[in-house]
Amino acid sequence: MKRAILSSALSLSVLVASSCVAAQPSAKPDLAKGQAIASQACAACHGADGNSPTPANPHLAGQVREYLEKQLHNFKVAQGNKPERDNAIMAGMVANLSTDDMRNVAAYFAGSKLSGGVSRSRELVFLGQKLYRAGNPATGLPACAGCHGPTGAGIPSQYPRLAGQYAEYTLAQLKAFHDKRRANDTNRMMRSIAAKMSDTEMRAVSDYIAGLR
Repeated sequence: MKRAILSSALSLSVLVASSCVAAQPSAKPDLAKGQAIASQACAACHGADGNSPTPANPHLAGQVREYLEKQLHNFKVAQGNKPERDNAIMAGMVANLSTDDMRNVAAYFAGSKLSGGVSRSRELVFLGQKLYRAGNPATGLPACAGCHGPTGAGIPSQYPRLAGQYAEYTLAQLKAFHDKRRANDTNRMMRSIAAKMSDTEMRAVSDYIAGLR
């Protein structure tokens, strides 16, 4: 009887200890290490502080940390398998980054201030605003604001920030989702949305997003 009670007590202790370990939060990001990685590996394309010098590469400053971390993992080749987000340049950049490295650099860029951009097309900006705020009921296109927020700030751990992003980059990603060349969106959400958009709509909403604050 005593032996059975002792065994049960030991099992309960192990279970409680395991639960405590599982409940412990992940290590706090090291921003200094993140900045060091950014200056060495990321600065040439995305800027030392995440403000990209060219529209071909996205701004990373002010982006949602969880989103950045997910993208870094998605670019990485795992056990010889094709990465979820296929990009030879980024695959090379993240090849030697550990999970902690990715967390640190994502947190560093998330804490950087975005310089922001501007809308350039007067002809398309009003259409872009309408699509962003209300979508297109005629085609079943949902409003961008529903997931990314009215100001484009995104929703931490769920949806990325869009505000201030280069129009050229946003347009390229919408087209990639539309053509299914990019497929790392959860539940095929962006592929489904982009499939309902015309080229004009994609250009309009991309231009509007660039000027969001």
